[in-house]
Amino acid sequence: MVHKIVYPLVFLALFGNWQDVHGKSVSAKSWLVSDLQGQIIRGEDIDAVRPIASITKMMTVMVVMDARQDLDEYIELSRKLSNRLPAKTKLTRRTLIEMSMVKSDNRASLTLCEHYPRGLAACISAMNAKAQALGMTSTRFTDPTGLDNNNVSTARDLISLIKAARAYGVIIDSSQKSQLRVRMNKYWLIFNNTNPMVVKNTKRVLIGKTGFTNPAGGCIVLLLDTEHGDRIVIVLGSENTRTRIPEAEFISDLKEDD
Repeated sequence: MVHKIVYPLVFLALFGNWQDVHGKSVSAKSWLVSDLQGQIIRGEDIDAVRPIASITKMMTVMVVMDARQDLDEYIELSRKLSNRLPAKTKLTRRTLIEMSMVKSDNRASLTLCEHYPRGLAACISAMNAKAQALGMTSTRFTDPTGLDNNNVSTARDLISLIKAARAYGVIIDSSQKSQLRVRMNKYWLIFNNTNPMVVKNTKRVLIGKTGFTNPAGGCIVLLLDTEHGDRIVIVLGSENTRTRIPEAEFISDLKEDD
């Protein structure tokens, strides 16, 4: 599929290679919209292998849930990364899962994998094994957070991730939380969902996970309830964290004959 570029060269030099999809600017390097069965409606460079940043955390949560560990067990936060929480803080596995999904907290995801049966290496191995079992043949994981840009996938592969996520109630619930409240002794920490679509309720999000690093660009995977039915939307390599959301919203409404 070829889309004409209608922007001046000066604009492209400043802001990157934007595609024009029927008058709408789309900066994402790879994107698609499909139905719930995975039938692709529209897409661009859907088999390009790209870093996926914190989309990784959805797979991390899946393998932790698959291990059937006690979700109410308190475990100490990893010392390898930092966040707003002090050293030696202990949180339940359930809270760490919610922090991974809602806040996209790297320390929470690393902690989950460090406390996986047989440890971090076994957790990453399980993530890769699950990807292969789901038919995600172009997907590789090297860490549980997405900070490592060797965590890669394709827009087409990520359809399978979203479809698999429908079996995990904790992923569905976390995807739809606008805020996460974490009790810390005498006070609460409040984290907004990294997906503004949930916070602002601009679209009905059934499942979703954001991601961003400089090499990955703005990324998001979604299962949305739209006027056209349930739609899977994948955006990889958007210009930044601000462009990925309006692009995802626009892409979700595309029709095959647009």
